[in-house]
Amino acid sequence: MDQHVTPLFTALKKHAAGNPVQFHIPGHKKGLGTDAEFREFIGDNALSIDLINIAPLDDLHQPTGVILEAQKLAAEAFGADYTYFSVQGTSNAIMTMILSVCSEGDKIIVPRNIHKSVMSAIIFSGAKPIFVSPVQDENLGIDHGITTSSLERALRRHPDAKGVLVINPTYFGVCADLRSIVDLAHSYGVPVLVDEAHGVLIHFHEELPVSAMQAGADMAATSVHKLGGSMTQSSVLNLNAKTGLVNPQRVQTILSMLTTTSTSYILLASLDTSRRNLALNGHEMASRTIALSNYARDTINSIEGLYSFGKEILGTEATFNLDPTKLNIHVRHLGITGYETENWLRQKYNIEVELSDMYNILCLITPGDTQESVDKLLAALRVLSAIHYSKGEIYEMKVQVPNIPQLALIPRDAFYADTQLVPFRESAGYIIAEFIYVYPPGIPILLPGEVITQDNIDYIIDHVEIGLPVKGPEDRSITNIKVIVEAEPIS
Repeated sequence: MDQHVTPLFTALKKHAAGNPVQFHIPGHKKGLGTDAEFREFIGDNALSIDLINIAPLDDLHQPTGVILEAQKLAAEAFGADYTYFSVQGTSNAIMTMILSVCSEGDKIIVPRNIHKSVMSAIIFSGAKPIFVSPVQDENLGIDHGITTSSLERALRRHPDAKGVLVINPTYFGVCADLRSIVDLAHSYGVPVLVDEAHGVLIHFHEELPVSAMQAGADMAATSVHKLGGSMTQSSVLNLNAKTGLVNPQRVQTILSMLTTTSTSYILLASLDTSRRNLALNGHEMASRTIALSNYARDTINSIEGLYSFGKEILGTEATFNLDPTKLNIHVRHLGITGYETENWLRQKYNIEVELSDMYNILCLITPGDTQESVDKLLAALRVLSAIHYSKGEIYEMKVQVPNIPQLALIPRDAFYADTQLVPFRESAGYIIAEFIYVYPPGIPILLPGEVITQDNIDYIIDHVEIGLPVKGPEDRSITNIKVIVEAEPIS
């Protein structure tokens, strides 16, 4: 196929240039009915292609024209048999993957450090999660992925699982041996679903880890907007039909059920054009990004009190490969937290990072970065080191993530059960009916249906007291928590 063309974007420009008289939504009608200040800022070109699924522009829910052609081009670019566009982010694509293979009561094997969208899909489907613990890095205080050996133990115990979900790469850029994981799951006849939210570039460069489609996975939810240049909320769902473990038509049906009928053509056009850019220039884009990342990492590791891990951590089952464009900066030896570092960079240098936790900040280096932007970060980090290095007490490394709680109820049953509020500090032994997670990246600490332990309570309170963002409960202060109502015993 000719990867130079952009069928959807070209059709949108042609339609706008014809200046049709519009008696359909959106009501702003090429910007004429919108707020004047907003129109001036956004521009008439953008507003002119903010359209809906009229006949010349195809329909994302049942594409037969320019959207179908754009998706076919994307499938070729990503090495997939089918590619589906998502205008509701990778969360929507992840939910589609799970709902396409799981029904009520089905088991799905998932790592504990999943995104909250995975649990949303498990609740909607009524599936039962079989959790596999990710490998914890005790030197950095972060989680990596699951290992082939831990997955093998899970499959031996649960050979009737309907799917295996894998994060590749993790938020921090670390990959397990995805090919081995795929081969193992397929030997049990189980499809592999990949959360590839942070891996859009990996398909386009040999120095980056293997992509889900290259590894033979069945489906992959990929955030083009995170690193590939499209607009926020635009992602793709790639499907490998060769294994026969996933039905492409069912995937389209599920995706349509979850997707708004008012699909954004601006987001769709940005996927169409970003696919072209990646297909034609992805290798060069990735090469520049890798070089900038390696330069930044080498410089950070020369700054006193800072550490950014690289290939030296490879060599274990959980650390099989690395995406160097994820720049994790360990700040514990400065005697400050990652959360404090994030706020300091924002307040003093107008620098925003991707996330922070107790010991780290994460910076994403993308094709949108330049030598200038990276040097600004490095200059700020030098000042940070000069202020804090050898000046205060270094935090003791405490990685005390509690054990995975007992799952007493299927998450959907717990989520919809009769509930009551109890003081969170006194909730040990109750079955929780809501989520508690750290965001970003949205990793759950407690999930509906799990039995709350004192270790869970202490861990969450520690995060809240240090100022880290713990979210999920309806009571945002986490003073009270929603739990399952337990019937009084009959005497």
